[in-house]
Amino acid sequence: VQLQASGGGLVQTGGSLRLSCAASGRTFNTDAMVWFRQAPGKEREFVGGLRRPMRRTYYADSVKGRFTISRDNAKEMVYLQMNSLKPEDTAVYYCAARMHWITDYTSARHYAYWGQGTLVTVSS
Repeated sequence: VQLQASGGGLVQTGGSLRLSCAASGRTFNTDAMVWFRQAPGKEREFVGGLRRPMRRTYYADSVKGRFTISRDNAKEMVYLQMNSLKPEDTAVYYCAARMHWITDYTSARHYAYWGQGTLVTVSS
């Protein structure tokens, strides 16, 4: 499975961005598609995830109500719609995937497939 993230950029506080993650390869086996982010000097943290068989989404408390994950199976794309952005959302955002959903889905170490990251900068 290959992943490629895009859509980052510079936005003002309160603005919106939509990140895209293009998947290729054996994507039909990937039950878990997630987004992580990493700010300078900080550890990579879970942002949100999509559990494909159940079409269920999960979000970090810090983004709940502002971010939405969706998936277009026909295009093999996963999106992260980010609204009401805050300066603390500034980070490099990564999409990641694994074959099966697990209970410890917020831990980055469980994901075998990663996109290259896209930088989101929110100015105050």
